[in-house]
Amino acid sequence: MRILVLNCGSSSIKYKLFDMSSKEVIAQGGIEKIGLEGSFLKIVLSNGDKKVLERDIPEHTVGVEFILETLTHPEFGAIKSLDEINAVGHRMVHGGEKFSKSVLLTQEVLDAFAACNDLAPLHNPANLKGVDAITAILPNVPQVGVFDTAFHQTMPKYAYLYAIPYDLYKKYGIRRYGFHGTSHRYVSQRVCEYLGVKPEGLKLITCHIGNGASIAAVKDGKCIDTTMGLTPLEGLMMGTRCGDIDAGAVTFIMEKEGLDTVGISDLLNKKSGVAGMRNGASDMRDLEAAVAAGDERAILTEQMYYYRIKKYIGAYAAAMGGVDVILFTGGVGENQQTCRAGVCEGLEFLGVKIDHEANKARGKEVTISTPDSRVKVVVIPTDEELLIASDTMSILS
Repeated sequence: MRILVLNCGSSSIKYKLFDMSSKEVIAQGGIEKIGLEGSFLKIVLSNGDKKVLERDIPEHTVGVEFILETLTHPEFGAIKSLDEINAVGHRMVHGGEKFSKSVLLTQEVLDAFAACNDLAPLHNPANLKGVDAITAILPNVPQVGVFDTAFHQTMPKYAYLYAIPYDLYKKYGIRRYGFHGTSHRYVSQRVCEYLGVKPEGLKLITCHIGNGASIAAVKDGKCIDTTMGLTPLEGLMMGTRCGDIDAGAVTFIMEKEGLDTVGISDLLNKKSGVAGMRNGASDMRDLEAAVAAGDERAILTEQMYYYRIKKYIGAYAAAMGGVDVILFTGGVGENQQTCRAGVCEGLEFLGVKIDHEANKARGKEVTISTPDSRVKVVVIPTDEELLIASDTMSILS
């Protein structure tokens, strides 16, 4: 079975084509600047080289057509015919309280998903555009939705509710939903396989650390709390997002700077976090280099970044009555050993002692705590697209 996975953003489409007999990626790439000048498709060739194909892409259907055309291209395509695509799996962002698992995308499901658009006005409509494009081009190919919020639907009510008037929750669905659910779910399952243990009785803290970052507390294989909230803004300090902030500070900034809701959203989501502390520079690799050079602002930014991660790990360990495994994933977790060391060296009270030699490993599954640590610290590279493909196959089998 060959499954195409699409991740449609407001102006982008990322894709991978999987051969599920081997779980091998046989084609991948992404379109940028949909509806904008200078749009292009960047593909990864079979030898690892990258090729950029420029074309005017005014909307998502044209973009999906371009991707499908490329997949069957005689020079750098991966398949001979679109008939080789057995199904399409979509990364869907906000399923609200309606979806707790992956589902076949029927019209009834799509209508329920569209009803959640107010909760993710930038992401959900873009996800739907990808579904509509496939429906128009490949009307007989089944499509499956895999939701960012689904894994977190096992949180107890006392963990996901905000202490605002209860009627606002009932009226508008204002609560903590959490995101990065495909990643947290995948790695929490994979680490059990890696360690040779069962999820029952296991207390995990999964750290998805990258430009977008979140942490989840996972007990007995189920999420009981997570850092992101109604939107991805809450929780950890991120590349461009501020993370946790006093709501009073938000209204204070709005009054002083004369910002409306659009303006304050732009400031907190796109101009804050690492970028806000460093005058627009959000890349963690640049931050690491600046720290090594002794840049005081960079050092402060790094301290803030690591501190919040450690604070949530400690809080979730307390909430679960202990922790057995702390898991790192995401771009920084996989590749930047200084981040892992910076976090773990503050967790001695949990019985964590980092193995600095093992911590140098990049992009592979590895235990990076010493054998005598009470809590294991593990790195599991995330593969959200593979989870989407696997869910798609299991639903159709």
